[in-house]
Amino acid sequence: MLDIIGKTQEFVFNLFKEKLPSTFLYHNYSHTECVCNGVDEIINNTDLSEDDRLALKLAALLHDTGYTKTIDGHEEESVKIATEFLKSQGVDNKIIETVNQCILATKLDREPTTLLEKIIKDADTSHFGKDNFNETSECLRKELDVLCLKNCSPKEWVDENIHFFAEKHQFYTDYALRNWQPQKEKNLAKLIKKKEKQILKSNADNLKKQLKSENPERGIQTFFRVALKNHIKLSDIADTKANILLSVNAIIISLVLSNLISKLDSPSNSYLIIPTLIFTLSSVISMVLSIIATRPNVTSGSFTREDVEQKRVNLTFFGNFHKMDLKEYEWAISELIKDKAYLYDSMTKDLYFLGKVLDRKYRILRITYNIFMTGMIISVIAFIVAFKMSNG
Repeated sequence: MLDIIGKTQEFVFNLFKEKLPSTFLYHNYSHTECVCNGVDEIINNTDLSEDDRLALKLAALLHDTGYTKTIDGHEEESVKIATEFLKSQGVDNKIIETVNQCILATKLDREPTTLLEKIIKDADTSHFGKDNFNETSECLRKELDVLCLKNCSPKEWVDENIHFFAEKHQFYTDYALRNWQPQKEKNLAKLIKKKEKQILKSNADNLKKQLKSENPERGIQTFFRVALKNHIKLSDIADTKANILLSVNAIIISLVLSNLISKLDSPSNSYLIIPTLIFTLSSVISMVLSIIATRPNVTSGSFTREDVEQKRVNLTFFGNFHKMDLKEYEWAISELIKDKAYLYDSMTKDLYFLGKVLDRKYRILRITYNIFMTGMIISVIAFIVAFKMSNG
């Protein structure tokens, strides 16, 4: 086993050295080593046969060799290179087939179906759950730029990463969920904080610049436009934070159900009941509060002509007109734009109530994070006390 792994390492190193362009700043031998380390981490904590361990290590070494021939469809090229090399080394056909399936599982849009595919998939994206994520991510951004595949500014790259973290990526193995998921959540939180700073700085700079160059009327319009845009983006960030809490607590509850609940039937494990209840209850409360923070309010959706004439209705908010006929709404808007004071008053109300909604979201989220943090601390203490009492 060690012999074929050593020969494969040497083969891949020489292949990359001779045929991989220097423009590959991320998908190079250093990335291959990182994936190999990730595979080793997982399989050292997973019950696998020797053949499966060998197949995973070989797949980790060979999974990106296709980049020496092409970018699009490099996984299929990697399979060809792996098959040819492993056959020349006399590796069993069954192991070669397993290696090939693992290599194909590293495709970005491929959903893993077997444990081995889940392991290689997690190892290939293990940098998401490591504290050197920012450096690794920047290498990937520069590689995409140099290869003319995607030209993202640092600000756009932050948005790309947040979207990928929250919507497209997940860890599959128990080991990755336990050991890499917490750091992944920290990395995501850092990205969101960075985006918040970018938004605030950009909006402040734009507002300052435009207010200097524009007349008072345009300055007022710019103020409302920038302020409303800022409120909406902050609302999106609040929703993303709530989504993080939902995801984390869903994972926690699933791990509790799969690993702890089944052990509580045994009388010898009765000391785990109270810590488990505290652990689960804090997660459930956090999930409920996260849902409440993002749950929309139902409004009447209608107004009367008297409301418009008396300037009592805010026509800039859809919740005040979504049940009205088009002709009634068109008439109301025509009345609104005739009166500048009424128009600015409506925009002011819209800004004010958006701020109230933001205040509610962030207050609930703050309470949720406090409950989540406190629940985790109390749970850990409860488990420690329970273990000591059971052993005493």
